[in-house]
Amino acid sequence: MLTEIIKKYRDKSRYDLSCSETMIYAANEAYNLNLDKKTLKALAPFSGGMFKEDTCGALTGSLAVLGILFTNEVAHKSDHLKELVQEFHNKFEEKLKSRNCAELKPMYRSETKGCNDIIYTSGEILDKIVTRELSKKY
Repeated sequence: MLTEIIKKYRDKSRYDLSCSETMIYAANEAYNLNLDKKTLKALAPFSGGMFKEDTCGALTGSLAVLGILFTNEVAHKSDHLKELVQEFHNKFEEKLKSRNCAELKPMYRSETKGCNDIIYTSGEILDKIVTRELSKKY
């Protein structure tokens, strides 16, 4: 489900979002997070690997979603969050071979698709984790 919503937000004729923004906008819709515009804008600085091609924006955007969904008050009171973040990191790097924007772009980015392959992969990983964890709550 999340990947289909991500595809909608990657439509450049309707939206012009970065990788990190795409993840938070799509997750907001997919998981009914009810985030306000200010919160959505909070992911803007994570674009382009924090604007210096460092840690991938699709990764940081996904981690923000995990934080929104699974933080108990604050990070240090959220042991399970740490496990989920580490799981996400491990799966992301296992599938894409890096978490660094500058390394990922030559492997996956194209002029026509941009970084969509990275974003879709990130969305698949995120959705599996979120779906599994939310099903435990109910």
